[in-house]
Amino acid sequence: MKKVILGVLVLGSLAYGAQYTKADRIKDMRTMAGAMNTIESGFFYNNYETVAAGVTKLSDTIENVKPPIEEETEKNPMARYMNGKIKMTNKIVKKINQKALTILQRFKSGDSSQAVQAYTKILGQCMKCHREIRRW
Repeated sequence: MKKVILGVLVLGSLAYGAQYTKADRIKDMRTMAGAMNTIESGFFYNNYETVAAGVTKLSDTIENVKPPIEEETEKNPMARYMNGKIKMTNKIVKKINQKALTILQRFKSGDSSQAVQAYTKILGQCMKCHREIRRW
């Protein structure tokens, strides 16, 4: 009986420890901002490796972004709707990933103006999310 209770406690603590929190989201947002700066530096120095490193970091980090546990466990349905906006978040993640690949393809082929345009569209998606979710 003690082993069963211990097992349940261990699984519960592991499950709770794996939850995505607001602090995790803030950390991911800072990482994505750094990735965007890396991409921009790659543009300025015409360095494909720098751009690729920034795109990789951005794509890896954006996959983690989701509503934090505090918003998912909200009891009020209207507050959950206003906080989460999960469908919008998923669309933005998909668009950012598509534009990140466009940056790599266009920059590698020598079409830096189109790569910069894709970068600008990613910034637009970032601002869309900040306006809708964070009320900026």
